Amino acid sequence: MTENYDPQCNTCLSIQGIKPLFPESKMYDGKYWIVEHAYPVLIKGWIVIILKRHVQALHELAAEEFQELAILQGKIAKILNTELNSAKEYSVCFAEAPGFNHIHFHMISRVKETPEELKGGKIFSMLKTDIEHSLTKEQILPLCEKIRAELNQISNF
Repeated sequence: MTENYDPQCNTCLSIQGIKPLFPESKMYDGKYWIVEHAYPVLIKGWIVIILKRHVQALHELAAEEFQELAILQGKIAKILNTELNSAKEYSVCFAEAPGFNHIHFHMISRVKETPEELKGGKIFSMLKTDIEHSLTKEQILPLCEKIRAELNQISNF
């Protein structure tokens, strides 16, 4: 069970398996963090790193949580660059959307061909889609397999 579980939090509900977001994409289930791919989404390589306990602010994280997070972010950034030829990898934590105030990080592969109007924070428009217009799970899951293989080599936690 998630520490400080909030039944009104969509992230807590997903972690508990009550209302999973994209369980087939789970790439890592560590001591403090879970890694999944966002869905529905218009970009392959939109990775979400989710804290297992319900916390709403970064200053509430323990040193060990930051340590595991840093390892995950470093590995994921390198994999996104290698697999998707990203020009940049964004790492973003707002945790402000209704029902999603639980700490989580978006790691997004921003490819070289990304139009100017989608760079920076504007890239979040690529997350606001429905299943009909989204990439298919079949398009996303091979990348998840590659990331899973790399992340499963983490043994410090």
